[in-house]
Amino acid sequence: METKMAFELPNLPYAHDALANHGMSAETLEYHHDLHHKAYVDNGNKLIAGTEWEAETLENIIKGTYDAQSVAQNGIFNNASQHWNHTQFWEMMGPSKSGIPPELETLINESFGSMDAFKEAFSAAGAGQFGSGWCWLVKDADGSLKVTKTENGVNPLCFGQTALLGCDVWEHSYYIDFRNKRPAYLSNFLENLVNWENVASRL
Repeated sequence: METKMAFELPNLPYAHDALANHGMSAETLEYHHDLHHKAYVDNGNKLIAGTEWEAETLENIIKGTYDAQSVAQNGIFNNASQHWNHTQFWEMMGPSKSGIPPELETLINESFGSMDAFKEAFSAAGAGQFGSGWCWLVKDADGSLKVTKTENGVNPLCFGQTALLGCDVWEHSYYIDFRNKRPAYLSNFLENLVNWENVASRL
């Protein structure tokens, strides 16, 4: 009898070398997707086996195991949230530079004043995240758009927000291609890697 695994590693939505001309090498994706993301999936499955979380959805596991009072999150949360984060991250990027859909551009302009001001805020959040973590463009519960940053694997689901765009600022996401230049990685992400149609589809 097959054991149903709660977490499954998704295939990348493009070839490993599809983003190479846009600043993210095949080597980065081979390490980041095939090894790092796979480890979150494998470890998460081991940790939830035989627990109350085994039959729950990924989103429910994340919301149910997040502890807002804790400095360090537990293993189930860390692996589940990082699995979710990376699954979104791959989809939020793409090899063909898409224009920004008008609805999204209007909302960004209304929320931040201009597209450039949004990019500055997003890059500042990512560069200013001490240690490992993520920076996000989120839609808050009241419908407003905000730029946020989170430590380690914490994500917008923990705060009742919708993740529209997220960028991984753990060193394994950029060290092969950008070494320690996180700001350059963030700038390249916004200019060359984001699939804006995917971002808009999350509104």
